[in-house]
Amino acid sequence: MTSTALTPQEIVERCLELSKADGMVVLVDDTSTANLRWANNALTTNGVTRARDVTVIATLSGGTGTASGVVARSAVTSEALEPLVRAAEQAARDNGPADDAQPLVTGDAAADWADEPAGTTPGVFGDIAPALGEAFGRADDGRRLLYGYVEHGVRTTYLGSSTGLRLRHEQPEGHIGITGKSGDRTRSAWVGQASRDMSDIDVTALDAELTRRLGWAERQIELPAGRYDTVLPPTAVADLMIFAYWMMGARDAHEGRSVYARPGQGTRVGEQISSRPVSLWSDPSAPGMECSPVVLAHASSSETSVFDNGLPVRPTEWIDDGELSALLQTRHSAGLTGLATTPPVDNLGLTVSGAGGGVEDLAAGMDRGLLLTCLWYIRPVDPQTLLLTGLTRDGVYLVEGGEVVGAVNNFRFNESPIAVLDRFSRAGATVPAFSREWGDYFPRTAMPALRVPDFNMSSVSQAS
Repeated sequence: MTSTALTPQEIVERCLELSKADGMVVLVDDTSTANLRWANNALTTNGVTRARDVTVIATLSGGTGTASGVVARSAVTSEALEPLVRAAEQAARDNGPADDAQPLVTGDAAADWADEPAGTTPGVFGDIAPALGEAFGRADDGRRLLYGYVEHGVRTTYLGSSTGLRLRHEQPEGHIGITGKSGDRTRSAWVGQASRDMSDIDVTALDAELTRRLGWAERQIELPAGRYDTVLPPTAVADLMIFAYWMMGARDAHEGRSVYARPGQGTRVGEQISSRPVSLWSDPSAPGMECSPVVLAHASSSETSVFDNGLPVRPTEWIDDGELSALLQTRHSAGLTGLATTPPVDNLGLTVSGAGGGVEDLAAGMDRGLLLTCLWYIRPVDPQTLLLTGLTRDGVYLVEGGEVVGAVNNFRFNESPIAVLDRFSRAGATVPAFSREWGDYFPRTAMPALRVPDFNMSSVSQAS
């Protein structure tokens, strides 16, 4: 008998029965995925996959503290469950006391615990596939080339513990990304969108936007490096803000290792870090961005703890009206900092009080400046200021007198998202945004466009 013949619930219960540890948490992730890929105006591949991963977390108490061991396996047979449990127990013995140790979360079985894993099928692309065919025809007629990928998946996670927890979370998510190129491949543009069920994907509208941007790029202009009045569309704002969120670990801040650290010791929670009326928030029940209402931690880190599995996740204001109001906290780090426990939430939004309009509205007010598409290859330079570097990609456009007049070369940028939050001059309304850099891993974001009067394009890039 293989694990595919066992239900996820049976895998959880069998692992818990086999346990000789003082405590145990078992997570079973059942993932169903469908995808389409295309190039040169034709579909190239499609696929449907199903995968199952089992993570076993064993805890052992001792005179010097509680140890944890984590072992994960894919495609586990029923015969391999006992070796998996024993491996986790051995890992706990080998690791010694865990500094994030806390009592395991207690609870009961959720109402949907017995439900089967959810799935997806190619039928989710029922409207997208024919719309792509029509877009390919328009691209052929216009001597353009379309490349891209669309994926939809559902991950169902079952969490069971020796303390009685039996929780189930179903997470649908999908995204589409399309790159358009001129026939001679000298011009390119990109559009992308995240979606829970793909019903809101409008391929015709996405293709029209690509066509517009490729038209803008018919005039090519070379510009030097420098600081430019720049409009960052929601996609590019998401590129920056996701990284700022991921660096919000309270423990790192408490130990002086991040931009959120107070000089000397402690965190900057309670300090004004932006003079603008900005709010950075997460909410597991945000419409269209729904995510797990409990902690599902497959490993411990500065921001998460396996001991917190099953802990409720609540709406959190990370920055409230410009003030840093919370950081990513485990129960352990909350004890160190003296602040509330605020676990990570798997979505992120940025709003600016009183803001409205969109990218076109922000660009219309520019005498001369740049309009970006997205950022790429983002890497940290200085954690103390959260200085990041990266590249622009697939369309940097020159705006003169409020109108796009052509496309310019790509740049390398050097900017801190925290500094950007304190320097932007105008903002648009918050809308769903799919990060080009991080969207595959973190698709549930909502961002405004931002106009930054002195965005630092540190050097010219030859990247296309």
